[in-house]
Amino acid sequence: MRISVCIATFNGEKFIREQMVSILPQLGDADEIVVSDDGSSDDTISILKSFHDSRIFICQNDGRHGFIWNFEHALTKATGDVIFLCDQDDIWKPNKVEAVMAALQ
Repeated sequence: MRISVCIATFNGEKFIREQMVSILPQLGDADEIVVSDDGSSDDTISILKSFHDSRIFICQNDGRHGFIWNFEHALTKATGDVIFLCDQDDIWKPNKVEAVMAALQ
């Protein structure tokens, strides 16, 4: 099963690097992280791009739409069979994906 992690960001540079480091090792090559950014003016986007990871798909929105719209936008771009929602300041435990997928089985 393909996994999509949907993240809505706005000026999330404080946690975004640690967050990616906690999520990426848990994903397979076919999985994805869909980041919908609501017009950040900090380094959120440049930090995400610094990973040079094709599993990170960034949707840069023009202007602010609010977190509900922002999550909805990320969901419309997700292509996975299983979708995880993730706030921009969430740091994942090392076995989160494995535990959730086992529970879903």
